[in-house]
Amino acid sequence: MDRALPRSHGRWLPDWPLALKTILAFWLFYLVQATLRGAIVAYEGQLEMLERRTFVIVAGMLLTGIMYVLLRPFSAAGIRTKIIAAAILCLPAAAAFSAFNHYMFYVYSPMDAVWIVRDNAMLTDREKSTVAMLADGAFSWYFFFAAWSAIYVALSYARQLRAADQRAAVLAREAQDAQLRALRYQINPHFLFNTLNSLSSLVLAERTETAEKMLMNLSAFFRATLAADPAADVSLAEEIDLQKLYLEIEQIRFPDRLKVEIDVPGHLLDRRVPVLILQPVVENAVKYGVARSRHPVTINVSAYEEAGRLHIKVKDDGGDAAEIAPGGGTGVGLANVCDRLTARFGAGAGCLHGPDPGGGYTVHIFMPVVTDD
Repeated sequence: MDRALPRSHGRWLPDWPLALKTILAFWLFYLVQATLRGAIVAYEGQLEMLERRTFVIVAGMLLTGIMYVLLRPFSAAGIRTKIIAAAILCLPAAAAFSAFNHYMFYVYSPMDAVWIVRDNAMLTDREKSTVAMLADGAFSWYFFFAAWSAIYVALSYARQLRAADQRAAVLAREAQDAQLRALRYQINPHFLFNTLNSLSSLVLAERTETAEKMLMNLSAFFRATLAADPAADVSLAEEIDLQKLYLEIEQIRFPDRLKVEIDVPGHLLDRRVPVLILQPVVENAVKYGVARSRHPVTINVSAYEEAGRLHIKVKDDGGDAAEIAPGGGTGVGLANVCDRLTARFGAGAGCLHGPDPGGGYTVHIFMPVVTDD
């Protein structure tokens, strides 16, 4: 998905299309309203008045466009500053428009009709002060320009907020992806260190064939894991296959002590889970359940679905399970799993872990059900 957004380099995003649309809408509304008013009142010379009114509206559009240009330097300012700037700019705009409107209707070839009704008030005195007429007109037109400014500033500010929210959402997703990758990459060095230790022990013991088999399995495991996107999800079936490959490596180390049971219903195998989410859990079961036991240990991986959540349990019946706790050597692995689930799904996912009363240790992770559909 393309996540690119328009860059403003710290300034207001270009919004001239919005300004143009609001300017056209305002002045066309005035044209329709004034024309209908003249038709209802039945002024004389409607065609000539419409022609002059068109020139007046063009002048109004130009003045409003100039206001937009003058407002742009305040684009990075707060909403209060924009409102103050717009209120001030409306003063000269209203005065200039009032003067042009007065000239078109009262100075340039005056028409008798325009002296009859003005702003719904009868004008019986043609000698009324020009200054007073201009001031009266400027006062009325000020609110027209102010209305345009208010709507433009509000829409433009809302547009900027939407763009900021979209950018924040993109940055949040990128940060989450980066966190997931960082957490995922904590696993590989830990696992690699343990496996190479075992491989070194096999070589020193001159168990060449066993060491070669372990090396082949290790190579296959890393080909599969490194090819996966650290921030992506895989099917539960794929995740189980990766853990089987890992456990085959460990079964070479503990051929008589490690047994594996997979109890996952077939209809759950297409559920999506974060890649390698089980690897630190299974590794802890081997390290603290199998490696420290003198008796055969079974690692059981089970799954079930309940209330819209996928639950996965990894249980071992080993001995010194109580040592699996923060500060006991496995805090990083289990904390990694919990952090990844929280980063990926939020509060809808998590993990529980602790020793079983009858011996052994269980890690229970849960997350929202995600499928390919």
